[in-house]
Amino acid sequence: MKKTYRIEVDCANCANKMEAAAAKTDGVTEATVNFMAQKMIIEFNEDHNSDEVMKLVIKNCKKKVSDCEIYL
Repeated sequence: MKKTYRIEVDCANCANKMEAAAAKTDGVTEATVNFMAQKMIIEFNEDHNSDEVMKLVIKNCKKKVSDCEIYL
């Protein structure tokens, strides 16, 4: 399953950090962050609950970019 989320991030480098953090999260098969569109696309492993995985994605992204926002 693939979902798109609106994000807020200040620079392209921070967007890359968010993308890497999201991609390493358990339950995520693919993560793409588009800095210009301020969007994050997450493809979830079918065996995982997307809401629970997104909580981990947010936590992992905040560790790398403390002032980023992901709107669920």
